[in-house]
Amino acid sequence: MRVLITGATGLIGQQIVRCCHEKGIVVNYLTTNKEKIESNDTYNGFYWNLSKNEIDTNCFKNVDVIIHLAGATVSKRWTPEYKKDIISSRTKGAQLIINALKGESHTIKQVISASGVGIYPDSLTNYYDETFKETDNSFLGDVVKVWEQSIDDFSKFNIQISKIRIGLVLSEKGGALPQMTKPIKFGVGAAFGNGKQWQSWIHIEDLANMFMYILENNFNGIYNGVSPNPVTNRELTKTIAKVLKRPLLLPNIPKFFMKLVLGDMHEILFASQRVSSKKIENKGFYFKYHHLKPALIDLLKS
Repeated sequence: MRVLITGATGLIGQQIVRCCHEKGIVVNYLTTNKEKIESNDTYNGFYWNLSKNEIDTNCFKNVDVIIHLAGATVSKRWTPEYKKDIISSRTKGAQLIINALKGESHTIKQVISASGVGIYPDSLTNYYDETFKETDNSFLGDVVKVWEQSIDDFSKFNIQISKIRIGLVLSEKGGALPQMTKPIKFGVGAAFGNGKQWQSWIHIEDLANMFMYILENNFNGIYNGVSPNPVTNRELTKTIAKVLKRPLLLPNIPKFFMKLVLGDMHEILFASQRVSSKKIENKGFYFKYHHLKPALIDLLKS
């Protein structure tokens, strides 16, 4: 089997590449940096440029599945210009691939796209599964809506579509966790706001395994990429402190202060989405890290 991955050099992409190679799956990947192009028996890079609508169509040769992860990080100050980049990076990539496939003969049977739990409305009481239709009216909610819509056009080529709505990804190598642990290590960690907002998290190893499980079983539709046991922001902060054996001495950080510091990006810290993983569990997927403390011990053990 051969897969084509966009965003292969990112945090999640690197983990998925490792999983593919462990299973003997050959990886093609798209990159905007020509210096990152490698070519060997199991890992082959191809150039694309979203702003110029350029893509090396050789990337599709003998590919069975596309895993679409590419998108500009949301963990950067949301200026009006950068908001446009966040949206366009998610929609243009899919559109460029779709346009390149027109008139091309290909062997692609499935597209598995990253998405986000930010599509679910902010709520302290709701418990969301994939059947919930109402969407959040925040910027992140709008991003996920157009992100998912951009993937739907693959169906015109009789390609099966799967979407994984990813929650807070926990990894020691990047993303949110190192940023959360840093102040706690120095004794200045604290929960945000009242700390009651839900955080639907997932260990990066489980997330990569979920992508592989959906690929290997040819599942279609939407799946929540979250662990079975979401926690509040207060519990997340306290558990990190316990695992690191550090005290939490400061009062919670007020929302207005974080808005002053981060601008609109403060939404990420205060949005509350309690999200269910039952659908993928009912398909037989097993979470290695279904509770927060063992996940954090594994990631922070060094």
